[in-house]
Amino acid sequence: MDIAIIKYNSGNVQSVQYALQRIGVESMVTDDAKTILEADKIIFPGVGHANAAMEYLKHKELDKLLVNLKQPVLGICLGMQLLCNYSEEGNTNCLGIFDTDVKLFKSATLKVPQVGWNNIYNYSSDIFMNIEENVFVYSVHSYYAELCSETIAVTNYVSAYSAALQKNNYYGVQFHPEKSGKVGEEILKNFIQL
Repeated sequence: MDIAIIKYNSGNVQSVQYALQRIGVESMVTDDAKTILEADKIIFPGVGHANAAMEYLKHKELDKLLVNLKQPVLGICLGMQLLCNYSEEGNTNCLGIFDTDVKLFKSATLKVPQVGWNNIYNYSSDIFMNIEENVFVYSVHSYYAELCSETIAVTNYVSAYSAALQKNNYYGVQFHPEKSGKVGEEILKNFIQL
């Protein structure tokens, strides 16, 4: 099975690759359109700035490619946010797969960014098969995707937001499965087995 991790000048690609190796899955990091199209599964990770990331995707013409993929696609953190309509980060028009917007946390009492472990709940997707309700996962982010009809898991920080999204073959998680221990590994396995 060919697993492609999309390279687009955003951090965290290596840790996703290591997490896949831990569950016995080899992958390749690439921004080559042909390689991406031929892969069985696509992982779209990311740590960085939404606007700079979108500019890089456009420069490589990956923005057009990403919205037309037929195989399962998993967006992680910034990767998930870029699959939404719009991000307040840099006033960025994103890829528009998920019909929701990405907003900045605003709180007088809680620190932003959210850094650390938080629970997720209300699952409604095979990607959470055999995952107990209310497990803890690891997050690092200042922006969040609003709840919408495509929300498949919820978490709460400042207010409730989308911990995960799904539309057709596109999946997204706001948290970092590659840094979420056994739970994260199980979620990655579920994605690989879709």
